[in-house]
Amino acid sequence: MHPLHLLLAGRRPVVWGALLAVCLLLGVDFCHGQTPAAQTTPESPPAASVSSPPPGLGTQQRSLLEVIRSGGVLMVPILGCSVLMLVFVLERLVSLRRGNVIPRPFVKRFLLQLEQGQLTPEEALELCRQNRSPVAELFAAAVRKWGRPSVEVEQALIDAGERVTNHLRKYLRVLNAVATVCPLLGLLGTVMGMIEAFQSIATNMALGRPELLAEGISKALVTTAAGLSVAIPALIAYLYFVSRVDRLVMEMDALGQEVVELVAAEAQRDTARTAPKRKNKAA
Repeated sequence: MHPLHLLLAGRRPVVWGALLAVCLLLGVDFCHGQTPAAQTTPESPPAASVSSPPPGLGTQQRSLLEVIRSGGVLMVPILGCSVLMLVFVLERLVSLRRGNVIPRPFVKRFLLQLEQGQLTPEEALELCRQNRSPVAELFAAAVRKWGRPSVEVEQALIDAGERVTNHLRKYLRVLNAVATVCPLLGLLGTVMGMIEAFQSIATNMALGRPELLAEGISKALVTTAAGLSVAIPALIAYLYFVSRVDRLVMEMDALGQEVVELVAAEAQRDTARTAPKRKNKAA
């Protein structure tokens, strides 16, 4: 099995996700911090003929860490939100896999055994407890009402479905909160940066010194870009996981209805009526 698959399939995806997020940030900063060495070619003009850039206008590309520092103190919560988003996206990707929510081998075997009458209520409940998947929890709620009218079984299925749905939607509010808060943090950084720039103009500190004015504007633009860069993926992930949960819930509801038709009192009476006929035909 691939090492990354083993990593994501662990019992603590939140911890592994945090470590992966830190590694990614450090790796991106290292890559951006590398600047290629200047190379001279025969066609390039001599060094003496190249005009030196004016003071204050550097030509080297800033590293990611320098860009983050230029954004000011509000870059800290924005970075925290980015790590939080990455952690819970990885956790939901693992938890909402179809094989974890609706294991097909268990579902097929369970429904087939119920149709053929090979399970007692105790055996069916024990199979659901051993599987421990969300769909098994749904089946267990219906099995506990074995032999009751279909209305009672369906009500038990609905109650269990609400609990399972809330469990599947776990941590999705965190992604929604990140997508809502990060643009506001970026907007706040924009306002603070513009206030700083205008204060420099008001106190005559920026007159003749454009680098002081550019510093405040840079802080405003960096925080806005950082907030949107985190909020947009968080919103996309939130919408994706919501739709995925809805599809899984609809599929589990259809499977639960099949269990209701097999364990309700009406189904048990029909089975009891057809059993003697099958014995007579066999005889």
